[in-house]
Amino acid sequence: MIKKEISEIKRQFTPNSCSISRICGCYVDGEKNKKATLKEAFLSLPEEDMFKYFEILRKNLSGTLGKNLLNLEFPLSAEGEGTPHELLMKLRATRLTDDELLDTFYDQIIESYDYVGNFLILLIHDAYDIPGRTSDGIEMEDASDEVYSYILCSICPVDLSKPGLSYNEIESNFQNRIRDWVVGMPEWGFLFPAFNDRSTDLHSTLLYTRKSEDLHDSVIERILGCPLPLPAGSQKESFQAIIADTLGDACDYETVKTIHENLNELISEHKDDPEPVVLDKYQVKTLLENSGVEEEQLENFDQNFDETAGERASIYASNIASTRAFEVKTPDVVVKVNPERTDLVETREIDGRQCLVITIDGGIEVNGILVNQNGGITTEKNTEN
Repeated sequence: MIKKEISEIKRQFTPNSCSISRICGCYVDGEKNKKATLKEAFLSLPEEDMFKYFEILRKNLSGTLGKNLLNLEFPLSAEGEGTPHELLMKLRATRLTDDELLDTFYDQIIESYDYVGNFLILLIHDAYDIPGRTSDGIEMEDASDEVYSYILCSICPVDLSKPGLSYNEIESNFQNRIRDWVVGMPEWGFLFPAFNDRSTDLHSTLLYTRKSEDLHDSVIERILGCPLPLPAGSQKESFQAIIADTLGDACDYETVKTIHENLNELISEHKDDPEPVVLDKYQVKTLLENSGVEEEQLENFDQNFDETAGERASIYASNIASTRAFEVKTPDVVVKVNPERTDLVETREIDGRQCLVITIDGGIEVNGILVNQNGGITTEKNTEN
């Protein structure tokens, strides 16, 4: 799914557009005991409750693609009888009305979700009547030819409210506030099936995680059965390891700088595209070739990539490159450079020592104080006649 498709679904979580048929939930305590369940026709809820649920549902489709939101595909081996995919299909087909299926789903999450504390499992079913669009993108409400039937799962922490004082209007005084259990924004969730190309894609799902480094692998394996994706931070670490292992002794400053310049240029060229730039193994190899890496150095690239990231791994360019700063780091010094001016920094041997040389292009500030190139302090004076 791309940003526009995600936004289109999020727009349905308003009173005027809502078509959610049912909401179900299971409240679980810190000992993983079911404390309460929820089963309601969504549109029968009080308006105040609906707005609170809308906030949770929208949050479950928020964040950055490649970090908080991940498109996952079901391999053929993960579809069919006895698979997690089959359970999701049944939940969707029954519109969350089968209590036995719901209990099975809750049990699987409770067993696999690693969380210390109370939490709430929320499920909704929606049937979105997809409006047609003209060639210039104008929606035609009366030209729908497909209904997108989906479920959205959210796992939310439930914590005690903070202690404090509250004002009692009846007694006109301040009193100790009664602490109660409050449902927070979701930590993890998914949309099934995916809404790709503005249509139902039964072979894909959209995963949400609040913490990009904590995907809750055990839940993905048990509930979705999809191959585990690389977290955003792991993508960067894997890319760095692949470059270092591939280049070996040829991993010098100029080569690495060229790789990142080409990577940033690629991101810039596609900044207006609806989809983020995603690199597979062959595109990373092409990036290295275009950066001047010799053919003999690329002989072991495929093996390095497979062992480090995985043969089918996809790496989001935004996770491995920064368009804001180019960083050069030594054990004691960190230099951050405008990515468009990396030409100002070079390595050079001076008096037998390897040095980092920075060309001065303009003034120099030290702790906010403007100094001149001869070491003296430059002071601006205002002279009035």
